[in-house]
Amino acid sequence: MRTMTMYQVDAFTTELFRGNPAAVLVLDDWLPVETMQNIAAENNLAETAFLKRNVNGWDLRWFTPVHEVNFCGHATLASSHVLLHELGVEGELAFETRVGTLRVNKKDAGYQLDFPSFAPEPVTDLLPALKDITGRDNIIAFQNFENVFVELEDEQAVIDFIPDLPKIARLDPFGLVITGKGNEHDFVSRYFVPHAGIPEDPVTGSIHSTLVPYWAAKLGENHLSAYQRSQRGGHLLCELAGDRVLITGSAVTFMKAEIYLP
Repeated sequence: MRTMTMYQVDAFTTELFRGNPAAVLVLDDWLPVETMQNIAAENNLAETAFLKRNVNGWDLRWFTPVHEVNFCGHATLASSHVLLHELGVEGELAFETRVGTLRVNKKDAGYQLDFPSFAPEPVTDLLPALKDITGRDNIIAFQNFENVFVELEDEQAVIDFIPDLPKIARLDPFGLVITGKGNEHDFVSRYFVPHAGIPEDPVTGSIHSTLVPYWAAKLGENHLSAYQRSQRGGHLLCELAGDRVLITGSAVTFMKAEIYLP
């Protein structure tokens, strides 16, 4: 029987029970993929992060309850919080991931994430499905490598949107992001990935790698305040910096636990 330490962190929030919870395990070496997937399924959180040291920093992987994913922002923030706040690691963090090197630094009372910018691309084949899902004939839609995005008319439309999860699941391998111009914030969003075991993700860093360049171009402003309008909610301060998106957010530790593996 092996004993391992696991943290659970609420990301993109300064308050417990808000933002997006992620589990984090710091490993000496990778566990078998099946074991990591089983841990993520057992946690039943949107993401469980696994990280281990490399010669330049850290290797980082993310698992939903269903499968490993290419990119996750809130679990990167949670991992950074564990290393810098709980374990006393100092200086800039560099994570090697499937989408390249992600860098994180302490900033003010939170953390600044340095992510790649994924420019919005035109949507073609999925337009009929998106019209059906949103109940609108004329929609503004775009996509990146893992999600499709639909801009609704305003923040209230984003809040009022009722997801048809079986229809959204048929967008697999894409998740669905809905977004709109905000009232108190520059823009708001919600995110649905039912095929990955995530009916609605509370706060999502990765989608802002495309939302930020989209809204920066639309609003003519590179410094943006974003809010994810899920039930738990979360605030992201964003900046478009060339081919990078900088996202600043806070995190709080909910739990430090021992898990037991055969």
